[in-house]
Amino acid sequence: MILATLCSEEKEEAAIQAPHGWIKLSRINEALGTDWPLQVGELIIGGRWESLSRWYKDEGEARLLLEVEALPEGDVSLGLLYRNPRKIWGIGMNYRPSGELPAPPEPGEDPVSFMKPDTTLIGPGQPIRLPMQSERVTAEAELAIIIGKECRNVSEAEAPDYVAGLTTALDMTAADIHEANPRYLTRAKSFDTFLSIGPQLLTADETEDVHSLEISTVLNGETVHRNTVSQMRFRPWWIVAFHSQVMTLLPGDIILTGTPGPVVIRPGDEAQGRIEGFLPLTNPVAAE
Repeated sequence: MILATLCSEEKEEAAIQAPHGWIKLSRINEALGTDWPLQVGELIIGGRWESLSRWYKDEGEARLLLEVEALPEGDVSLGLLYRNPRKIWGIGMNYRPSGELPAPPEPGEDPVSFMKPDTTLIGPGQPIRLPMQSERVTAEAELAIIIGKECRNVSEAEAPDYVAGLTTALDMTAADIHEANPRYLTRAKSFDTFLSIGPQLLTADETEDVHSLEISTVLNGETVHRNTVSQMRFRPWWIVAFHSQVMTLLPGDIILTGTPGPVVIRPGDEAQGRIEGFLPLTNPVAAE
């Protein structure tokens, strides 16, 4: 199942991507007598995304084709998936060079982790605003994991059962602030508009092999960095398990899994994150 948030007249509402277009959950409720929550965040935090996904797979897709009007792909505006996650984790330096053979982490090697506030969040098409305090900001395309169920001390094998889905992210960093002192990483990552996610949330069953996904950082239409998830030092389900051993992960928490590489962004640029099989995530760049 593929979810998104549709924006119209300052309203935001969850929708399912069906073969014939986007279908708002309010239309599904009206046509079929269901009671699905109307926001992506409510679906995840309330634990309804899993039953919705099962319903869509078992009978919903066929019924929607016959019984519910869809909005054409070109007639919708896709926005921020949801707001106010409890936690946003990030992983740094997680990709090996594309020509290097994949190998497990060295014994005792742990991921470089950081956290971001939810005030960094923006959605597709919203401007990344470069803060006055920084003269060099970078954007990084990443695969983001959305936690679907509360988990604590889960194993790597168990981790997929606790994931609502995957989405695309653009993670921004005030690189000059971070380079001035590595201890400034949190500040360098935390300016408003420094994290874009979306436009789609793909449930885990939509991706046959997460390790084969290709991630690209694109600047003004040119692919600058590209790599596959298989080249990660710490792979997605391992990352979920690792962080569940640090703290309880809650529905709606976001984990960024690292980037194939950053690009320096300036006012007037267009930054884009691309993941194979996902709609691209695009954001213009502006001065604060």
